[in-house]
Amino acid sequence: MNKIQIIIPTPQDAEGIQTVYVETWLDTYPNAEAGITRGDIEAMFGDAFTEDTLQKRRAALARPPEDGKLFLIAKDGEKVVGLCGLTKQQGFSKLGSIYVLPEYQGKGIGKKLWEAVVLFMDKEKDTIVQVATYNEKAIAFYEKLGFADTGKRFSDEKWKMKSGMVIPEMEMVLKASK
Repeated sequence: MNKIQIIIPTPQDAEGIQTVYVETWLDTYPNAEAGITRGDIEAMFGDAFTEDTLQKRRAALARPPEDGKLFLIAKDGEKVVGLCGLTKQQGFSKLGSIYVLPEYQGKGIGKKLWEAVVLFMDKEKDTIVQVATYNEKAIAFYEKLGFADTGKRFSDEKWKMKSGMVIPEMEMVLKASK
C-alpha cells in the first residue's frame, strides 16, 4: 500500500469511483433478514460501467462543486480505494457516505476521509449520517467518530431494490461543538 492521498477527484477517477460504489455495496448491503439479495445490488448497479454512465460521472467531476458540497476520494497510487461526500444544508450538514473498498477497510482510510471532510463542515451545526440499520461496521465506525443514534428509522424509496425490498435505515447525529 502506497501513501494514501485524500483528494478532490477528476474526470479520470470516474471508473475508480464506480468500482468503489459497486464493490462496497456488494460487500455491505445484501442481507437475508432485510430481504436484500446480491442480485438486488447487482441489478442496481447494472449500468455502472456503461459508457453513458461513465460519461455522466466524468462530466459531473469536470464541473466545479456546487456551493456547500464536498466530494473526496482516497487513492492508493492511481487506484481509487475510498470516497466521501458531505453537503451543508439549512441548519445541519449531511454526511452522504464514507465508502472504502473491502480489502482496504481497517487501515485508517475512512478516518482519513473523515478528517479531511471535517475541515469543510460547519462545526456550529449538527452533522447527520444515514446508515443501513444492519450495517454494524459502519454504525461502530460512526460511533467512534462521536455520532449517536437519534432513534429515527425509515426506508427511502430511492433505495428500492429489484425485489421490491427497501434498505432499512437509521439516522445518526454528531452534535455541534458550540
